[in-house]
Amino acid sequence: MAADAVSPTPTRRIAMLIDGDNAQPSLIEKMLAETGKYGVVSIRRIYGDWTTSQMKGWKGTLNTHAIQPIQQFRYTVGKNATDSALIIDAMDILYTSRVHGFCLVSSDSDYTRLATRIREKGQFVMGIGKKMTPRAFVNACDVFVYTENLTPKPKPGKSASSKKYRSQKHEPDPRPLLRSAFEMAVQEDGWASLGPLGQYLRQLDPGFDSRTYGFRQLSQLIRAYPNLFKMRSAKQQHGNSIIYVRLKE
Repeated sequence: MAADAVSPTPTRRIAMLIDGDNAQPSLIEKMLAETGKYGVVSIRRIYGDWTTSQMKGWKGTLNTHAIQPIQQFRYTVGKNATDSALIIDAMDILYTSRVHGFCLVSSDSDYTRLATRIREKGQFVMGIGKKMTPRAFVNACDVFVYTENLTPKPKPGKSASSKKYRSQKHEPDPRPLLRSAFEMAVQEDGWASLGPLGQYLRQLDPGFDSRTYGFRQLSQLIRAYPNLFKMRSAKQQHGNSIIYVRLKE
């Protein structure tokens, strides 16, 4: 899918389908907010067996957020009927409803083929799940948001540097990915605009998120590596500023 597929599109209509067995009700507001960055969440459905105690946590949030519960009985012990119901509904929506994308809320690899099929139809697909989500499902999406990045994180003490804080989190080194995305976004003058750089980062890794490394914004993450990148900003005629990035020799 093209780089601009992950850009915010206010007119994009998105169907959010939630696997109630693999999602956290306490994060529903933040999940809706994340999905809302890419379009309007016009369809909101959650799937599960509402006769079980496992789904009780969701009942208080359904009316508040206009989420339609879909009942799916567990006919066989050990089999997840929710997956099949969600997938069938997704295919019906794909071919009969006027939506331009999907948000699949689950950490289950069973949705990998569904995400791939949606993308094959040229539609945007977003995933929300835990960091334990299999890589195949993450890569099948245009954008994947880890729920760990939606929960508040303890801030480092005033005396602790951001570098020390990142090392304590044991996160992977983002520099190789940043380099690769820069090479894709760089213009003839040697500078790359921050917007396209972020889009190429998502193309290379749908699960990329600056919050994973302790920064709320991509610009803050890049500034954390002054030996690797130079940054400058330029004001446009309408008053807004564009941030540019350059790889140091």
